[in-house]
Amino acid sequence: MAMRLTCDVVVVGAGMVGAACALYAARTGLDVRVVDRGPVAGGTTGAGEGNLLVSDKEPGPELELALLSARLWAQLADELGAAIEYEPKGGLVVARDPGALGALRDFADGQRSAGVVAEPVTGGELPSLEPHLAPDRAGGMLYPQDAQVMPALAAAHLLRASGARLHTGRTVTGVLRGADGAVLGVRTDRGDIHAPAVVNAAGTWGGDLAALAGVRLPVLPRRGFVLVTEPLPRLVRHKVYAADYVADVASGSAALRTSPVVEGTAAGPVLIGASRERVGFDRSLSLPAVRALAAGAIGLFPFLRGVRALRTYAGFRPYLPDHLPAIGPDPRMPGLFHACGHEGAGIGLATGTGQLIARTLTGKAAELDLTPFRPERFDPDTDGGDTR
Repeated sequence: MAMRLTCDVVVVGAGMVGAACALYAARTGLDVRVVDRGPVAGGTTGAGEGNLLVSDKEPGPELELALLSARLWAQLADELGAAIEYEPKGGLVVARDPGALGALRDFADGQRSAGVVAEPVTGGELPSLEPHLAPDRAGGMLYPQDAQVMPALAAAHLLRASGARLHTGRTVTGVLRGADGAVLGVRTDRGDIHAPAVVNAAGTWGGDLAALAGVRLPVLPRRGFVLVTEPLPRLVRHKVYAADYVADVASGSAALRTSPVVEGTAAGPVLIGASRERVGFDRSLSLPAVRALAAGAIGLFPFLRGVRALRTYAGFRPYLPDHLPAIGPDPRMPGLFHACGHEGAGIGLATGTGQLIARTLTGKAAELDLTPFRPERFDPDTDGGDTR
């Protein structure tokens, strides 16, 4: 006999965003269940670097969400300690020539007006921050608010701290609706789970879950590769990336784009990114992408030329056409809430997203204006809608 369960909220997705939604919803007193067809952190979260960044975001709604999330991550780090490998190491953005440095400083001026701490660094000061950095850089910008967690560990510990009931290995096959069209829960391949609220935290598959509910959300996968080196002493102190990384993040191009991003980890290996391309869910190895990552990393840190890369892995970022996630209630279906489409920033933005979802679930005013994140904004008949 199919199992029937009852709770206040079903969160679909056991990645970082789903874990944060479960945590903050449970802390309001709601009875939460989390459903995922795979294991905890089995999707984009498990293929991420764990970046908690404000440095790569221009003034606007995403930066506001990032600053809220950064404060919440710091609070969680105080609660959970070393369990999530939270490391407030800061980010260092470097420019090769004076023109790029000028553009970087202009970008930082705008960020400061929004509350970001950005400290200019001259070319002569760079070696004191990163002794092994290539010596041919004109200068950079230091962002002390940037941090990192170990994403799979953090998602698992947030779920544990939430106390939510976890149902992994269970595929959602439909969204249950009442006669009035409102949500009544989800149908899975192992029974129905009844609840008056469903949170779509399905990441790259957020569009598929929305379709099961009869609404449109144009989430697409954007593939990225990461190179992982052999364990090393701490030779890279910050998250270090080239100034053109910001432009690559904001690009809507489907073609391959790479820009060097290098960072050390608490466990020793150096992580090297970042690439972006839209190729569907193709996981096959792209030698052009991997070679470009290696070359870019060596350009930033020449010592890496003699270091072995032990492995590479691919992940799929949940991409929405305007580069903003969908967060909040869906007016097209009462009881459906969205928390997906964060692209490569989902780890960093998860805590703020979870808090915003929890507040809307309980009828409280959100700390940020949710209008830019409204899920129906892509409908053709919505002002500003995108028909792609």
